[in-house]
Amino acid sequence: MQIIQTVSELRKTLKSQASIGFVPTMGNLHAGHICLVELAKQHAQCVVVSIFVNPLQFGPNEDLANYPRTLEADCEKLKAAGCDIVFTPSVAEIYPAFDGKTLGQTMTIQPPPIANVLCGATRLSHFAGVATVVMKLFNIVFYNTVQPNVAVFGKKDFQQLFIIKEMVKQFNLPIEIIAGETVRETSNLALSSRNSYLTDVQRTSANQLNSALQSIVNQVKNGNKDFVQLEQQAATQLSKQGWEVDYISIRSSTTLQPASQRDKDLIVLGAAKIINKTSGKTRLIDNIELCITD
Repeated sequence: MQIIQTVSELRKTLKSQASIGFVPTMGNLHAGHICLVELAKQHAQCVVVSIFVNPLQFGPNEDLANYPRTLEADCEKLKAAGCDIVFTPSVAEIYPAFDGKTLGQTMTIQPPPIANVLCGATRLSHFAGVATVVMKLFNIVFYNTVQPNVAVFGKKDFQQLFIIKEMVKQFNLPIEIIAGETVRETSNLALSSRNSYLTDVQRTSANQLNSALQSIVNQVKNGNKDFVQLEQQAATQLSKQGWEVDYISIRSSTTLQPASQRDKDLIVLGAAKIINKTSGKTRLIDNIELCITD
């Protein structure tokens, strides 16, 4: 397995590859990331994983400085999974105008309005930062290659997945986006790099978010289509359990618009902060897809 830090070396190395599978990450890898790598291996001859904590997608009061960085352990996991290349660029390599303080990235990808709801309602400009860095990484990784090329993203970040798919379609990028299923702990807690922030006490109740979403799914399957009431009930229940709820939302899984009575393919999404008096708040997200059949 090669570890490459510069754009020029990566492009030179990938120039002769027939097909590339790309998995962009911010590191602190867990079993969910490894499943994405294994999925990429099924579709391409050469698998590239990037590890880059992207400053552009973090807000002023978010956890950029404290985001867990575990490069050595990440590389060991990737080598064991059969990854071919790990791309670990510096901030200046991805943002050439970086002066040590500001990124200097004055041109950005502006995602569609759907980026301003759900997670985007509280994380302003987050998805613009995600879309911009992913476009940069696509241009770097697939610069000299021929089709077929694939990029793999997890379904846990469903809104991100939706926006990346839309970007690829609207910019006519010759890349197939493959979605990896959410990997969970035995408690049904979705694996996340930010789970490392949780205390032992918090981990015992962290699955309450998934339980709230599953309750909605069960009620919808039983014929309850009062979506607004279901959302409100779930949010109220989580609040009573000590969570700070960002949103609970039932949406069309094909358009990500609020679900209507006619929609058959749905997704129930939630984001909430689990609160600890000493360690602060950890924001968790989750979702469950369901199909309504008559």
